[in-house]
Amino acid sequence: QVQLVESGGGLVQPGGSLRLSCVVSGFSLNDRNMGWFRQVPGKEREWMSCVGGGGATFYTSSVRGRFRIYRDKAINTVYLEMNSLKPEDTAVYFCARGADYRCADRRDRSDYDRWGQGTQVTVAS
Repeated sequence: QVQLVESGGGLVQPGGSLRLSCVVSGFSLNDRNMGWFRQVPGKEREWMSCVGGGGATFYTSSVRGRFRIYRDKAINTVYLEMNSLKPEDTAVYFCARGADYRCADRRDRSDYDRWGQGTQVTVAS
C-alpha cells in the first residue's frame, strides 16, 4: 500500500528555517520522482521542487537557493529543507509521488499520482 506522510511544519519567524519530512512506503524512491507542492487558500497548488529517481533535482525560481530537496533512501524519506523563510512561504506543503521516474518537466499536479496529507507552514513574526 502506497503511503506518504509529511511532518515538520510549524510556525517560524521570517528568516528562519524548517525541514519538512515525507516518509514513504509501498514503493522505492529509486523508481519514482518525488515532488513538493504548496497551497494557500483560494489558490492553485503550486509546484516547488522535485527529485527524480536518479537523484536529479529541480526548483521553482522563487525558492531556488533557499530550499533544498534531498532523500535518505535508507529510511524512505524525502526532505525539503527551507531556509530564509518569508511570510509569502506560508502555505500547506504537500509531498507527492511522481507518476514516473523523471523530475525534469514534471511540474503539474497531473504528473503526480499519490499525495500526502499536507503540513502547515506559517512564517510570521
